[in-house]
Amino acid sequence: MKPETVSLCVIAYNEETFLPKLFNDFIGQTYPHDKIEVVLVDGKSTDHTRQVMNQFAEKYADEFHGIRITVNEKRVQAAGWNVALMTSTSDVIIRIDAHTSIPPDFVTLNMRNLKEGEFVSGGVRPCIIENRRLWGKALLQTENSLFGSSISKSRNGIKKEYVKSMFHGAYRREVFAEVGGFNENLLRTEDNEIHYRIRSAGYNLCFDPSITSYQYARNTLRKMIKQKYGNGYWIGLTIGVCRECISLYHLVPAAFVLGIVITSYVWFIGTWQLAALMWGMYLAFGALSAVMAIKQEGFNPFFMAMPFLFLLLHLSYGMGTWIGILRMPFMKNKLSDCDMIDIVKESLRK
Repeated sequence: MKPETVSLCVIAYNEETFLPKLFNDFIGQTYPHDKIEVVLVDGKSTDHTRQVMNQFAEKYADEFHGIRITVNEKRVQAAGWNVALMTSTSDVIIRIDAHTSIPPDFVTLNMRNLKEGEFVSGGVRPCIIENRRLWGKALLQTENSLFGSSISKSRNGIKKEYVKSMFHGAYRREVFAEVGGFNENLLRTEDNEIHYRIRSAGYNLCFDPSITSYQYARNTLRKMIKQKYGNGYWIGLTIGVCRECISLYHLVPAAFVLGIVITSYVWFIGTWQLAALMWGMYLAFGALSAVMAIKQEGFNPFFMAMPFLFLLLHLSYGMGTWIGILRMPFMKNKLSDCDMIDIVKESLRK
């Protein structure tokens, strides 16, 4: 059987730093290059992102099945993915974030699953960080910790199984031809929503822990807090659009914030034990995560700050979720209606 063609789709906005590394990963793929199409979508970047894309295309035009560069006029991430879907021409479409690194066997292993009968394939996606100094390592350990952000199977799963959502998935073209494109009104949760529609259409999302891709984490605490707040905010908004898209673990930080409010009030009226229990357990989990990081990476004085880092990230995410929930009734109708879902569907059916 001849190898199927696959489109590696990347959307980028001001990613001149990360794209050259990702392009090197494309060049290193073990899957036949004459069966790989590269689709690059520029969100009208203000740096040299477009030039980096053009240079890659000029140098490696004969290396791949094709290199297509186009523009995301709307700049919204979900809109960029829709542009990529309608630009791609291959049997299989793989979504890859610009802040990503993929091993040489990434495409090959995904295509193996699809060849065995799966329609959607993906694997684990731990975080890495550019800042490898002591502080950067502490941020990375906080991000990758189970107590931090890595409770989902797509971050740390160890067995092959079907899951609700995944990062950097490989999809047969007919999946999008049936369910349509991304909801462009969802700025952070577009993947949760489309994966729900994919599952509702009867497709399984095959998680294979032998497949790995790496996401570059935010390299400063300020950027990390901003990202967590935004993620939580859009979780809150999405509850009104697609409640089934959201898993319970997405709501844990919001429950934590609510717990702080309730236990603080109970303490104020004279019962301190509940607050002491909650904070005692929280600090214990934070301290245990710090000890595990030291055991894994060796002593780093900044690991001692991990309980405080967890608190900042959980508060940011949880407060963002509550603000999103409060705003959701006023934005529900606007977020639900997206014509591009059907436009993409029709485009891929032609």
